[in-house]
Amino acid sequence: MALFDKLDLARMLGPLPDRAAPVAHGARHFVNGQPLDPPFPVGTEDVFFGMGCFWGAERKFWQAGDGVHVTAVGYAGGTTRNATYEDVCTGRTGHAEVVRVVYFPAALSFDSLLKLFWESHDPTQGMRQGNDVGTQYRSAIYTTTPAQRAAAEASRAAYQRVLTDAGYGAITTQIAPAPPFFYAEAYHQQYLAKNPGGYCGLGGTGVACPAGPLGA
Repeated sequence: MALFDKLDLARMLGPLPDRAAPVAHGARHFVNGQPLDPPFPVGTEDVFFGMGCFWGAERKFWQAGDGVHVTAVGYAGGTTRNATYEDVCTGRTGHAEVVRVVYFPAALSFDSLLKLFWESHDPTQGMRQGNDVGTQYRSAIYTTTPAQRAAAEASRAAYQRVLTDAGYGAITTQIAPAPPFFYAEAYHQQYLAKNPGGYCGLGGTGVACPAGPLGA
């Protein structure tokens, strides 16, 4: 089904109802053994990145360095509480597939996470990422502090300039305060560590994101 047909059908049918209980998502990170659920250590912050299929996206961030405390995948930005993967794939929940990144800002700067985000996918594709098509594959940054949001918006402007120079169109990335986050099913968590030969559709533009404070 074409993307616009699917979007039109989703709009016609309306949002899916909430589910009463969250899906079982497991207790600990498969790679580093840290608890997936809060409370998280004092001194950490979290942020949520949507950049296409969350399998490859999560791997990018758990490999980002010792400053990352834990990562987890789930759904955010939609209307259906406790949505399942099957629910999200209908396009009727409004959710994006996202990675929760819990990190220590004293050890790993937010600007470095933003650089990894921008360079690891194509943020100009709208409701898709490569061959993955649908609302859940949109590009998004859901922030948890005003400073994060300001940095994200500044880096978007900086990256737009270099993308434009390289012949790309407008960035479609949504930047907004973090909405409710719903963990994805246990088999999605750290999927590419459990299945090293698994599918990863992640691919960047090859255009470097400007480095420095706030992407300047």
